[in-house]
Amino acid sequence: MIEKTENRFDWQQFLRRWQEEWVPAEDDVEDMAEGGVTLADLALAAPPAAEAEIAAAEERLGTRLPPSYRRFLGASNGWRLDGGSVYRLGAAHEIDWFGDPFGMTPAYQEGLTERSTEQEVLLAGMWRRALQLETDSDMSYALLDPGDTDEDGEWALYVYKGWSGEHPDRYPSFHAYMQRMYQDFHSDRAGLPGFVNDTTRALDADVERAREEALSGRWETARELLTGAERHGRPRARGMAQQLAALSNGGGHHGFGELVADPRYTGELVPVLAAAHLRDHRPGSVPHRFVLGTGTGDDVTAAADVILAQVRDRSYRYAPGGAFGQAVAEAWESARRGDTDTAWRVIRAALPSWSPPGPDLLAPLGLLGDPVLGPVVTRERGLELLATPRAGREGPVPDPVPDLDPPGLRWLAETQRWNAPHGSYRCVWVEGAEPEALPGLIGEDGGEGLTPPPVRPDGWFPYDSWQQRDDSAPWEDRAVLAVGRTGSGWAFGHDTAPRTSTPGNFFVSPAAAASRDGRAVVLWARRTRDEGLTVFHLSVAERGEELYAYTLRGADVERSGPVPGALDPEQVLRGVDETDRERCLLTAVQDEFGLSLPRHALAEGILPHLTTRSWNRAPREGESYAYVTVHVGRRL
Repeated sequence: MIEKTENRFDWQQFLRRWQEEWVPAEDDVEDMAEGGVTLADLALAAPPAAEAEIAAAEERLGTRLPPSYRRFLGASNGWRLDGGSVYRLGAAHEIDWFGDPFGMTPAYQEGLTERSTEQEVLLAGMWRRALQLETDSDMSYALLDPGDTDEDGEWALYVYKGWSGEHPDRYPSFHAYMQRMYQDFHSDRAGLPGFVNDTTRALDADVERAREEALSGRWETARELLTGAERHGRPRARGMAQQLAALSNGGGHHGFGELVADPRYTGELVPVLAAAHLRDHRPGSVPHRFVLGTGTGDDVTAAADVILAQVRDRSYRYAPGGAFGQAVAEAWESARRGDTDTAWRVIRAALPSWSPPGPDLLAPLGLLGDPVLGPVVTRERGLELLATPRAGREGPVPDPVPDLDPPGLRWLAETQRWNAPHGSYRCVWVEGAEPEALPGLIGEDGGEGLTPPPVRPDGWFPYDSWQQRDDSAPWEDRAVLAVGRTGSGWAFGHDTAPRTSTPGNFFVSPAAAASRDGRAVVLWARRTRDEGLTVFHLSVAERGEELYAYTLRGADVERSGPVPGALDPEQVLRGVDETDRERCLLTAVQDEFGLSLPRHALAEGILPHLTTRSWNRAPREGESYAYVTVHVGRRL
């Protein structure tokens, strides 16, 4: 709690409140009883220092003390800190220059480079010029640095824990340090029975106000209120603040405090924790335990184990009740086919109808834990959600964020992280079909049909998942397709990790097999390292028969069947600059058939997978097939 008088911090009021609120920490009660010490014996403050005492200290030190520390001494000439590693701040006559008695300066200066930050340079020189404030500690030092100042003349304060081996903690001023110590004092005692005072009552009122502000769409005001309450350890504040952080930061790992132990919130919070837990696990590493937190009952723990298994195998679905739950189910159907923009529009329209299962839930967090809907809620959309009034509250509705998916196919020619090395890709479209029909058309014999995509850890790239099957012949080239449906009614499959090979002598386009009940289109493109287009293949089939196809290699074109003029590469590329060749070819295909691909769903790995039959046929009698295996290692 910050209080000011005449635009200055009121140290006397602040320290008096701290003294009046002080109670020993739980661990200290027995020690006090054994030593015969009472609360009255343990004054935190000291009598104020007279101006003459402060001036004498400044004359002795040869400098004027920074403003907030000087005014502190005029309110209390020293202070006893209960908690942390610094136990007592000395009086004016006890402080002195630190002098770097342990030779820290050379160690820090040796670590400086031309890329070191200004703060790192200041820290390296701090040890020899710092003013030492503490007179009792656990091998720790409270150091004011006259070389690290701000526009108000305040000196930064560093707390160095000599036993930790870590860099010192920095506070921008003595005032900031004491505010944090007061907050820590409250946080350490927040769970003590009877620890109630004017400060705790005011902070708890802030938490209640923050709840209303958040539900009304004023989430930034709510965050500010919750930040202060959380720093003081107030119950509920951390769980609420972490909800805002999860949506405003685009997911991530959040503990949600004691709210996780409440079974009312299991379906909203545990899936988010499970998704974060799985993203943190690297393939090949030892799995770490899925920890919910202290105080979690057996019922919540059992439910969490089930949810974790479902999130891991991608079978988990977020399913709230009521009108909002119906909208979520509709959005899920759109997203699982790749239309994440429509999915978000459905969720956004239904947000006013959402109501929390308990008083401390501020938003439908369970969306983030759904393997299909979680990637739909990007950081920008999370901010839009937070700014939208919910649970019967009224207020202005934010402007919609732009859609994520560009139309058509031209975006495939852009530089993007979601394509395999050099931006290669291959795709299949089947007109008027559902995604579930593709396994029967082009799936491998005896395959499992559509399968959920694997959980991807942080840093995942689609081509990381490609592996040559142990039972594959060397000429075989099966594709692992991400499968969905376009808005114009074509089922599609997009190779998540195309091999670096290109259509060759044994290539057989899957277009004919895919077109059993209608039309099918196949594209295969490959770029060089500088992203120049080297190969572009198009084949079109209908009712099981290939109608036409071409393969463009540099300036050479191989054709079969009557390629329409609107698609013929010689006509499409006439007068086109080298850098626009791929875009022009893709534009011709998208305009001819009305094709598209969902960039966001492909980038985030939302869509189910299908392993196809080989795109290469077996060599016939008299034909040979050569391949090279490269083993990469390092010399020891």
